[in-house]
Amino acid sequence: FRIMAGKVKWVTDIEKSVLINNFEKRGWIQVAENEDWNFYWMSVQTIRNVFSVETGYRLSDDQIVNHFPNHYELTRKDLMVKNIKRYRKELEKEGSPLAEKDENGKYIYLDFVPVTFMLPADYNLFVEEFRKNPSSTWIMKPCGKAQGKGIFLINKLSQIKKWSRDSKTSSFVSQSSKEAYVISLYINNPLLIGGKKFDLRLYVLVSTYRPLRCYMYKLGFCRFCTVKYTPSTSELDNMFVHLTNVAIQKHGDDYNHIHGGKWTVSNLRLYLESTRGKEVTNKLFDEIHWIIVQSLKAVAPVMNNDKHCFECYGYDIIIDDKLKPWLIEVNASPSLTSSTANDRILKYNLINDTLNIAVPNGEIPDCKWNKSPPKEVLGNYEVLYDEEMAQSDGTDRDLRGRPGQPTGVKGSRARDSGKPVLTTWK
Repeated sequence: FRIMAGKVKWVTDIEKSVLINNFEKRGWIQVAENEDWNFYWMSVQTIRNVFSVETGYRLSDDQIVNHFPNHYELTRKDLMVKNIKRYRKELEKEGSPLAEKDENGKYIYLDFVPVTFMLPADYNLFVEEFRKNPSSTWIMKPCGKAQGKGIFLINKLSQIKKWSRDSKTSSFVSQSSKEAYVISLYINNPLLIGGKKFDLRLYVLVSTYRPLRCYMYKLGFCRFCTVKYTPSTSELDNMFVHLTNVAIQKHGDDYNHIHGGKWTVSNLRLYLESTRGKEVTNKLFDEIHWIIVQSLKAVAPVMNNDKHCFECYGYDIIIDDKLKPWLIEVNASPSLTSSTANDRILKYNLINDTLNIAVPNGEIPDCKWNKSPPKEVLGNYEVLYDEEMAQSDGTDRDLRGRPGQPTGVKGSRARDSGKPVLTTWK
């Protein structure tokens, strides 16, 4: 391996900048206080090599890496949707109240990903769904790309048939037979602030999947488009209207290099509390937390829970104008470069707090520890879900035993004699 030495405890801003740059440029680095132990930060490509049967690498007890071997079960767009669909079906078979549906057959509590199909496999199913509502807009994304690359919107079947090898048989074949796509119903009623569309980038740290233990980072942010949103079909090709990715927006004429088109999550909370009310805002964020926990539970059974691993995911959430949150995708390698001064501070803290949980007190890593650090090292993280604690408290069993009660099942705050009731899934 090519390794660059760094330090867990920062000394100067220059060291931090070098570390951040190397996260991006080299893909992975070694962070160490001495030569006796190694902490690897690896790219997803390097992780594949480390855990590949062919390479034969074996990690020792003092080596910890920042991805699970098959993290792609959550971070590939097609596999995320596939696992969530499977999770719903399994809960239905168990008769879980979480899988309850309304009179139209829609999930009441588990309807948090837009209607999605895999192409080319589900092309005929997509066409059937499209024809139910021919005026709908759909967004098409390559499964294995990031930063908005290869994404486009369609509102006519003719726009997708150019990707088809044989339109007579209505069989979809992408330009590259190796590259799969997902096509999702576009959320055309996003919540707008200042007339512009935005999404949320939230960071979630998973230290173990079995039992599931995850942490929510309190310092997420909103990413705004530079051009005001319009549902007009004439603007379907204008990515500055529809895609919030900084990699795209920074090339726009109206991009602001000072604030980078970003708000902190705390600013969004203040805005929503002042315009929609505190109770509604709390309910929204509880539902976002609920979505994150359910998505992790969906992949937990298939995740290779290697004891050497942890992972910091970048969750992308869109809120519609009815204040319903939607899970768009989960990133395995959320960007650690900074586009603004506030960005730099946030990401320094994110890395520092993540390392402090993965390797408490900067001690020699030990993959056999119980991965439950003391509260004082959490920094800006807070425990989002601890399966072990939930089961010992009986809250998971309590959840399954209370059908027809949205509060608690959905994770929203309820009122009882003026006192807030804790969400049961926590």
